[in-house]
Amino acid sequence: MLKTSSIASISAVLFLATACGSGESNKEENAGKADTVETAVNQTVDLPAPFETKSSTTFSDVIGWPANKTPIAPAGFTVTKFADNLENPRWIYVAANGDIFVAESNTESSVTAKVKNTIAGKSKSGNTSKSPNVVLLFRDTDNDGVADFKSTFLTGLSQPFGMLILGNSFYVANTDGLMQYPYEPGQSKISAPGKKILDLPAGGYNNHWTRNLIASKDGKKIYITVGSGSNVAEHGIENEIRRANILEINPDGTGERIYAGGLRNPQGMGWAPGTNTLWTSVNERDGLGDDLVPDYLTSVKDGGFYGWPYSYWGQHEDPRMKENPNPDLVKKAIVPDVNLGSHTASLGLAFDENNTFPGKYEGGAFVGQHGSWNRSEIVGYRVGFVPFKNGKAAGPVEDFLSGFIADKTNNKVYGRPVGVAFTKNGSLLVADDASNTLWHVSANKQ
Repeated sequence: MLKTSSIASISAVLFLATACGSGESNKEENAGKADTVETAVNQTVDLPAPFETKSSTTFSDVIGWPANKTPIAPAGFTVTKFADNLENPRWIYVAANGDIFVAESNTESSVTAKVKNTIAGKSKSGNTSKSPNVVLLFRDTDNDGVADFKSTFLTGLSQPFGMLILGNSFYVANTDGLMQYPYEPGQSKISAPGKKILDLPAGGYNNHWTRNLIASKDGKKIYITVGSGSNVAEHGIENEIRRANILEINPDGTGERIYAGGLRNPQGMGWAPGTNTLWTSVNERDGLGDDLVPDYLTSVKDGGFYGWPYSYWGQHEDPRMKENPNPDLVKKAIVPDVNLGSHTASLGLAFDENNTFPGKYEGGAFVGQHGSWNRSEIVGYRVGFVPFKNGKAAGPVEDFLSGFIADKTNNKVYGRPVGVAFTKNGSLLVADDASNTLWHVSANKQ
């Protein structure tokens, strides 16, 4: 029996729609103007005025990696090809015993959409084949940075993404619901039927079909990311029920509530080392110009609202919502912590929880930036690094794994990083979906 929460659905409507269309908006002084904001971690973020530059469409052209070429890591690290010849490896989950699970999934497009994408050039920016809908299992038994075992772990899925092991259960977040399967550590395949324990709103704007998972540190709760069904509620706020949220449930699928909302497309989640604070990477809105709106990495406050679709980076109102304002929610909108750059498609998130990386990288956050399409010049296409100290971000994002862009002038890229995860022995894995490759980054032994 499916477990959904009518109370949560009602709460979602109220959360997003209270005051919508109920009168004139109490416009903030900075609405429609350039502004500078200070974040809780003392970062200064410059926000140009909406439409200061026109909204551009520039798709990358994925050309694949030449033989013997790899992404570039800082001095003191080694990059190896962990596995290749995959089918759109999108997300990575590492079990406590070291087993590595990879979700192969993709956007499902109609024939008409595929034709349009080909004409627009979008089809060159990634794989356009049917979603594989499988979870693969990898092992690196000799710890040389190259997988020596691979099996098809789970099939029969629907655009799988987030994965999680709790007790004797293996969870997979399909685009339309959370699946639970019986699981024993070390098994190389699941054949037993699973059960859907929670319905989720399927699909979404652009690539917002992805649903990520993480457990609370005590294992008593599961958190699920659900992206928006639109860019900026252009299909109506009623289309956004239970979307643009991080949901919290019990491990059996009951007890759903909105943990945090106004998060346009939250993807990566992680617990900052040494804390009980959840962090997430969020893919912000399109259409306001080259440098609006910055994607971000932020701590997540229980019950917090982060602006979408009414405002961004606090009380900066989106001019496209002037016909359906919500001044009460705008007043509550929280300023995120770390600017990750506009249109960078900041998706994957992994913390160096065991402090295995050296120097400034110890305990930091690593963010897979899939790369832009809504900008005149391409940006992203890297794994970014954000230093952390005492459980808080301690500096701006910078390159960690670069070299994905082959020719910026002509928008040529070798691949596109997405999911990131640390292995049991402390190396970083990077899913490069467009080139069908998994990369392995390890710190050199001193």
